Formats: sequence, structure tokens, C-alpha cells
Amino acid sequence: MIVILKKNPEKQKVDQLVESFKKLGLAIHYSEGTQTTIVGLVGDTSRLDMDAICANEIVETVKRITEPYKAANRRFHPQDTIVEVKGRKIGEGNFTVIAGPCSVESEEQIICVAQEIKKSGAQFLRGGAFKPRTSPYAFQGLEADGLKLLLEAKKVTGLPIVTEIMSQTHIDLFADVDIIQVGARNMQNFQLLKELGHSDKPILLKRGLANTIEEFLMSAEYIMAGGNNNIILCERGIRTFETATRNTPDLTAIPLIKRYSHLPVIFDPSHATGIPWLVEPLSKAAIAIGADGLMIEVHNNPKEALCDGAQSLNFEQFDQVMETIKNRADVEQKTF
Repeated sequence: MIVILKKNPEKQKVDQLVESFKKLGLAIHYSEGTQTTIVGLVGDTSRLDMDAICANEIVETVKRITEPYKAANRRFHPQDTIVEVKGRKIGEGNFTVIAGPCSVESEEQIICVAQEIKKSGAQFLRGGAFKPRTSPYAFQGLEADGLKLLLEAKKVTGLPIVTEIMSQTHIDLFADVDIIQVGARNMQNFQLLKELGHSDKPILLKRGLANTIEEFLMSAEYIMAGGNNNIILCERGIRTFETATRNTPDLTAIPLIKRYSHLPVIFDPSHATGIPWLVEPLSKAAIAIGADGLMIEVHNNPKEALCDGAQSLNFEQFDQVMETIKNRADVEQKTF
């Protein structure tokens, strides 16, 4: 349920109204915009008398929200959420590029990649320390040692780091990570999502391989229900009958999510297709339809990569794609 207040309500009366809702055991999401102030109510609102609430002198109107996701709902929070990380803003007109290898392989490799992507204009370094793989015999990542190498690359380049977590038991290891990524396979690992809800770290949540947009937003809701509102959503393609690409890029998800939710949305063209030459045109398309950023796989030697080399860009390709991205972002009046 959302309670829309009249313009410029008296603060004391707002506090009294909010306190009355809290006494009923309801969680409050307060959003004050330039034109509208909204009090979002989460919990059992079935016993609330809408007419009685409307009778309050500071209340404009009351509406029930039928969607199961509440905190992630744009009707709760009309203004776009901006996630700020180390002075860099993600969302609401700001454009962000996260780049790096699928997997951290060595100190030399990750520092080399970090230096090159920074030269091309990327603002964040991604790299997998813990790697969920379909085969139990495939390279699973360097784990804790990989995290240490990412932090070394951060020290050398100043780039904030993004890396994937696979278990709630690893949360303490991620204390110095700037953005914790929840991968597609863990999008519905609800115990992990609950634990991340108690974290103060920004969370990059990837859409599952075969999940609907509503299920995607409900996973974000799990994190937000714990108190962590710093969430970046990432569309990375879904599994369909099509085999021409690794996954099927669902670009329609970007404007749909931005209509339904206030959370920033980025796009991963590397995982969406698995084909390097498709990264550039899909990046242009994603920017044009409102994406707040991109996540792109880059490797110093894709042919020798231990993980996902076939879909990674080399440095020359990434530099070319970045020029296209900067030009397109400028056309769409996004701050790069």
C-alpha cells in the first residue's frame, strides 16, 4: 500500500502518521520527491481502513499495490535510485562500464587487464574469484587468493572491483569488495539474498537463465526486505530454443524493468550472446533503450583464457567498443 501525501506536509504530522503505521507492525519506505511525498507500507495492510487514512488532513490519496514486489516498485519510489560507489554514480542519467575477465588467473593477468580497461575508460574492474561452472571438472576460480589479486589490481589502478559471491558463508571474505555480484545461477538462492540484505555493500543482481521479470524483481525484494537498497539489476540474456547465441538477449527487459522499478539496470552483452562481435551493436542498442551501464568481458589473451575466452574481447576490440559506447552515451545525453 502507498499513502500519497499532500504537497509540503507539516513534518510533525508526517511523523505522527508514520509512527501510527509503525505501531501496527508495518515497515515504512519514505520517499520525498520534488512534487510528491510517498509513504510506502510493507506488511499486512489488509486490516487498514483506507477511508480513515484518506481522512487525515495531510493525505492526498491511498492506493493498494497488487504486484508482489513492494520496495523495488517504482510506485513506492517514483525517483530513480542512484547507487554510489567510491564517488561513482550508477543510475539516473549516469552511464557505467564494468569490464574485466571472466576469471582471475594470476596477478600479472588481472593487473594487466585492469590497466588496459582503465585506459579505455571503464570505471569498474570485474573478475571472478569464485566461479560457478556447469562441469565439476572445469576451472572453479582461485577463490580467496583470487580476491586478494583483485584487491592488488585495485591498489595499482584505483578501479573499484566487482566480483561474484556463491555462498553466504563467504560474506566475510568480501569485506573489501566494492560491489558484490550475485550470478544468474544464484538469483534465487534466497538464503544468500537474505544475508546480503543485512550487508551495507552494493549488490549487482543478475537475472536467472530462465526467470521472469517479476521473479527477478522479487529476488531484489528479498535483499531490500533486509534493509539493503543498494541494488543494481543486470540483464544477461535468458535461455530459449534459439542456439545461434549462447543465450537470447532480452533487451525488452530493460525498459520494462525501468517502468516497473526504480532500481538501476545494466546489460551484459558478453553473456547474452557469447559472441564478441555482437557486443558492440548490442551495447549501442542497450544504451538507446535506457540501460544505465554495461558489463563486458575483456581478457589479455582470450584464446588462452581459463574461462569464457570465446566470448571475451581483447584490448584492441574493447577500446573500439568503448569509443562507440562513449559516442552513443553522448547522443543519449548520459553522463559517462
